[in-house]
Amino acid sequence: MAMLTVRNLPDDVHRALKQQAALHGRSTEAEVRAILTSAVKPENRVRLGDVLPALSRQIGLTNADFDVLDRVRDRTPAVPMGFDE
Repeated sequence: MAMLTVRNLPDDVHRALKQQAALHGRSTEAEVRAILTSAVKPENRVRLGDVLPALSRQIGLTNADFDVLDRVRDRTPAVPMGFDE
């Protein structure tokens, strides 16, 4: 796992973190991890794996629609890009 060092943290912020951690029954380090996790990965975030099926249902896509897409899809193998002229 990665490590993170936070420098120049004001004393009052450090005290508040320690108090908040104590209220939640965890260490200051665990509290900081929880705060950072909730900030960058909130529980109510939109997840692509949930949104795409819901969108498909909302617009009424069926398996038949996907079968049509499979039939018209270009199956020609991709040619790697060259850098020679």
